[in-house]
Amino acid sequence: MKLIKANKERLSFQIDKKEKRALFSLLKLYPLMPAGYQRLSRSEAKSEDQELLDEALTTQRLENKRQVLAMMKAKSRFRVNKNGYRFSIKPAQLEWLLQVLNDIRLGSWLSLGSPDGAVEMFAALSEQNAPYFWAMDMAGQFQMILLHALTGEGSTQADSPPSTSREH
Repeated sequence: MKLIKANKERLSFQIDKKEKRALFSLLKLYPLMPAGYQRLSRSEAKSEDQELLDEALTTQRLENKRQVLAMMKAKSRFRVNKNGYRFSIKPAQLEWLLQVLNDIRLGSWLSLGSPDGAVEMFAALSEQNAPYFWAMDMAGQFQMILLHALTGEGSTQADSPPSTSREH
């Protein structure tokens, strides 16, 4: 994925077919963060404030899921061209997409057992949790490209997520 145009109203990216498929595969995983993961306090007692937080997060996840599905179904979001697709998004939508990808990346990390560093990560890797490793890596790659675009640093072909042979 490569940033091709950016202004205050819209960012446009060139994304090939494999990258689009990988992005959609990631978005289908949302949400991955376990309910109740975000805590207001380390104490065991569940306070009224914690219940309010849990309720707000559940509502936000449902709205994010609705937006994810709408984005994936919107024919105008990904316009076919000779190199794949032109993917356009508004800056506010980009920030939302970053939050969704972060949920997927962090939820994947938690599913891997919250490994601390590459050595622990690879030691924890198994056939059962390998999809989480893939999701964590790919979500991070897409986040990097989108953050570069949001901050005006642009994106290069080297920033593109690696092709994956994982089919969904």
